[in-house]
Amino acid sequence: MGKASVILYITVGILVLFLVSYSPKNKKSDHDHDHLHHNQHHRLKLRSSFNFKPTRHDPIPFDPLVADMERRREDKEWERQHIEHSHPELATTHEAAPGHESQPEWEDFMDAEDYLNDEEKFNVTDRLISLFPKLDVSPIDGFVTESELTEWNMQSSAKEVMHRTQRDLDVHDKNKDGFISFSEYEPPSWVRNSGNDSFGYNMGWWQEEHFNASDANGDGLLNLTEFNDFLHPADTKNPELLLWLCKEEVRERDSDKDGKIGFEEFYHGLFDTVRNYEEDNHNATHPYHDLPEGPAKQLFAQLDKDGDGYLSDVELLPIISKIHPTEHYYAKQQADYIISQADSDKDGRLTLAEMIEHPYVFYSAIFNEDDSDDDYGFHDEFR
Repeated sequence: MGKASVILYITVGILVLFLVSYSPKNKKSDHDHDHLHHNQHHRLKLRSSFNFKPTRHDPIPFDPLVADMERRREDKEWERQHIEHSHPELATTHEAAPGHESQPEWEDFMDAEDYLNDEEKFNVTDRLISLFPKLDVSPIDGFVTESELTEWNMQSSAKEVMHRTQRDLDVHDKNKDGFISFSEYEPPSWVRNSGNDSFGYNMGWWQEEHFNASDANGDGLLNLTEFNDFLHPADTKNPELLLWLCKEEVRERDSDKDGKIGFEEFYHGLFDTVRNYEEDNHNATHPYHDLPEGPAKQLFAQLDKDGDGYLSDVELLPIISKIHPTEHYYAKQQADYIISQADSDKDGRLTLAEMIEHPYVFYSAIFNEDDSDDDYGFHDEFR
């Protein structure tokens, strides 16, 4: 970043702080004063959401510092649960999990949540001022757009996901060569304990076909990138793994077991998933638009390239990202929500002043759940 940009951001930051500090208080309504007073006592609370069983998609913390705190806390909880699930004989002594050393306590802060709620140490306004130039990059124009905020969320999400993948690889890599073989990897304990009729086994997850599709270079081992694709196939760029994901959808939806998906099987399941994903669901000019099944027939006909009246695994490829949303989908969803809440002039982008005016929108994911009655409280659509 050039000297001119640095001087510009410093000048804007000082001006915004001056205006916020010295704006006449008597122009605020009683409601605004009460709302501001409530926010000042709104406690930020770190999440510890790790669970070995699949859960709904959590929002990525906006602030990298908060994300790092949560990763450290999650690592501690992961270690404890891993010992309880996989090494109960060590649970009483609480030795470190294999391949993963204990994380040190936050001695510098003593209590991470107290640190977050100490304005002298963690000032939300100062954090937003320091982060703004890192978001405003394409182009550097004094505004944060939806695409810039989505990209910011994507970078944070990628770091979070890869951290967890590395943690899992360290545990399953029995010979410590930096790779995972099929014999080294075991399904999660919640799958093993539920038996072979569980959702995961029925769909082929954690089976050899899944492993082989993830093995992009075909060497019989999964490196970190391939193992990450194995754990998160929706985000892969590996065409073989995407095709495997389509095959698993056919297996799950194929109620008559003929190896393909007919219209009724598509209509009662997949179509609703796709329709809910899309912003614009229907084409009003389509000849089927007057019938209840019209939009579904329209989409089915578009996907059925060979016109045989059935959908194969290959024909599901165009909609697989709508059936299994990618991280980009969630990153954009979170960005759209933040802009809808903080964009005071409704121009579809954020200025530094708007971000400072609505600071807790950016930290709403770590508000204490007990305070969810406030407009800036927890928002379940991201949990």
